Amino acid sequence: MYSAATFAAALAMTMLGAVFWGAWASTHQGTRNYALELFYGDIAGVVLVSIVFAFTLSSHGPGESFRAKVHAAVGGNILYTVIGGFIFNIANLLLVAGIAIASLAIAFPIATGIAVIEGVVLSYALPPKSNRAYLAGGVALAPAATVFDGMACKRLGGNRVTKKGIAVDVIAGLLMGGFAPFVTPSMTAGWALTPYSVAVFFSLAAFLCCFVANPCLMKYPLLGERGTFRGFWRASAKEHLLGLFGGCIWGLGGGFNFVAAGFVGAAISYTIGNPRR
Repeated sequence: MYSAATFAAALAMTMLGAVFWGAWASTHQGTRNYALELFYGDIAGVVLVSIVFAFTLSSHGPGESFRAKVHAAVGGNILYTVIGGFIFNIANLLLVAGIAIASLAIAFPIATGIAVIEGVVLSYALPPKSNRAYLAGGVALAPAATVFDGMACKRLGGNRVTKKGIAVDVIAGLLMGGFAPFVTPSMTAGWALTPYSVAVFFSLAAFLCCFVANPCLMKYPLLGERGTFRGFWRASAKEHLLGLFGGCIWGLGGGFNFVAAGFVGAAISYTIGNPRR
């Protein structure tokens, strides 16, 4: 199994993970009037990339195959990863809704400030790894950035701050920071999953979550009118391909992040690899 052998390699992976995780949604900008809830239905690429990694890099070098490693893993660890994937996907959807309600300048700082603090603290506790002082100093910058961003928005005349928008952003942040503590034990406790196995089950759960969470958000939208799945079949081939491509980018981000976490620990990997910080 290929894994990061040095801190420099792990750091490069976390940075690449941040780039890919932060860039995948930009593919939606190439569509026309294609609701993001429907666009999510095309992100099967995230599963495709994780499976390719599992049967290539995971099986690189001596050792058991991907299937054998999954078979030997504790079932509870797989369940933790699946729960983490569900939480991550719901957080993403709520963050997008929060941006639509309160603007990017308000939604991102609130949600990501909460997510970074919660995710890093809980991930560090399971198990502790990395320098506590440096990690605390980095995390302290998250609320500071949130405060300064709010001040800047107020000075520019931002007037889209509503109780509903703040509530959605807070919930999104809590969920976003809550997925990491589920994934961390699955890679460290008992007969743990490998980073590649985590990527497979995590991405599969996130993809399947779309068929649970998305219909609910379309039926009870946080903003705008109700939608249906009819728009999915009316979308052009280009829009579907963009969704698939976006999913592949997301899959690369998750894969790099999880592999790096095996070397530097989940707390550092999450802090650097979280593009929403």
